[in-house]
Amino acid sequence: MTDKVRLTPGAAALVDWARILAGAEVELAASAIPAIEAGAAAVAAIVAKGEPVYGINTGFGKLASVRIADADLARLQHNLVISHASGVGEPLPAAITRLMMALKLANLGQGASGVRLETARLLEAMLARDVVPVVPVQGSVGASGDLAPLSHMTAAMIGVGEAVYAGERMPALAALEKAGLAPAVLGPKEGLALLNGTQFSTANALAGFFTAERLLRVGLIAGALTTDAAKGSDGPFDSRIHQLRRHPGQIATAAALRDLMDGSAIRASHVAGDDRIQDPYCLRCQPQVMGAALDILKSVAATLETEANGVTDNPLIFAGANGTHEAISGGNFHAEPVAFAADITALALCEIGSIAERRISLLVDPVLSRLPAFLTPKPGLNSGFMIPQVTAAALVSENKQMAHPASVDSIPTSANQEDHVSMAAHGAYRLHRMARNVAHVLAIELLAAAQGCDFLKPLSSSPALERVRAAIRAEVPTLTDDRFFSPDIAVVAELVTSGAIEAAVRPLALPSLTEVAA
Repeated sequence: MTDKVRLTPGAAALVDWARILAGAEVELAASAIPAIEAGAAAVAAIVAKGEPVYGINTGFGKLASVRIADADLARLQHNLVISHASGVGEPLPAAITRLMMALKLANLGQGASGVRLETARLLEAMLARDVVPVVPVQGSVGASGDLAPLSHMTAAMIGVGEAVYAGERMPALAALEKAGLAPAVLGPKEGLALLNGTQFSTANALAGFFTAERLLRVGLIAGALTTDAAKGSDGPFDSRIHQLRRHPGQIATAAALRDLMDGSAIRASHVAGDDRIQDPYCLRCQPQVMGAALDILKSVAATLETEANGVTDNPLIFAGANGTHEAISGGNFHAEPVAFAADITALALCEIGSIAERRISLLVDPVLSRLPAFLTPKPGLNSGFMIPQVTAAALVSENKQMAHPASVDSIPTSANQEDHVSMAAHGAYRLHRMARNVAHVLAIELLAAAQGCDFLKPLSSSPALERVRAAIRAEVPTLTDDRFFSPDIAVVAELVTSGAIEAAVRPLALPSLTEVAA
């Protein structure tokens, strides 16, 4: 059965957005219809009164003082969309574009945007029939909303620009026709409602967060396997240590590490008699580092769940009794909360990769690991894991550069009318590249840790970690002599991102922020 999310505007859980990102169908809850119709009726009443209202019968931004005649209101919305569709760069991945569309549908479904039901239904139908607008990823500063990206989405709705239908890129009008859909003719306020908001930034931030959550769990698995490969101690994971410091994330990650190593014959072999008093920080301080990442990602989860359920366009329509409708201008389009969430996610990603690289470095160093140099049986003739560690170092350094906060930047736009912006859009989009880097670092660590454990045979790790090793060895054999290494990294990186590494440790439970938030 196909997964389907019944989207209740204002009440969706993080797990709903994760399902949509993974390809679930989207259906607008019937309970949203009265609010949508009331908002549209309020806009019609405001237009009928003839008073100037921003975005309904005026120009936009710095041109807000220009009054637009009633006969030109439809043209006003059309011009707004095509003039603002000025994005550049590579297309946003289709899965994230679909998530952005669903977020916009949830925004419209609360009635405060003033769009007609037929306009919301077109967005819903495009999702259902796989008409995905081509949206360039560059051009938004995160206020006044994600104007350029959302304009490209809206342009496809009116048959302008490009879209992908059934996997084929084509003119948007052709895509709509092939899907049996008619392009929208936008009414008053509708163009502005569709292109104003934080949905591009929020979709990218959600996708980055979901990936970071997965990478944190894989980082715990890789760290536990490395600890065994290096014959490290599980003493630093003792619950009494972490209860004294009280950080919830530290307590949870220490528990996960204990569970992952439970039953390890490798660990049991050196409980007594090991002359190493304390392990290096990359082993010993895993709960402190990964726990801190877990705690800050909890704050990201809360922020993004709230943002996804919010209404972020402008002006907002408040339908009142007896015709007392109001259109109130505000600043809900300002994506500062999303920018902060993206920056926090970037910090977590950076540190998950950074401590993993230090563990790789430990494993390839025979002084620290007491394993053969660079994890090869014939050092010198073979280089083993020498350069994979260098690759990991390069990726971590790149992430450090990208982790600089985007939210501290601002540049005035629209002739200084929009004089403070969030930079949430590129702050969120950069998370995908950072996450890919971390996935490859963790792939290298998993390969190195599995190789390290191979040298310790016939001793075995814990049952959970042995299942991880088996999943790796099903794809990549032990490294005996040097071989072309890049494909090995790629195939294990796919195990990381697909969820196969996490699946290998089940039924053991690892921290899950999405399920907690839901």
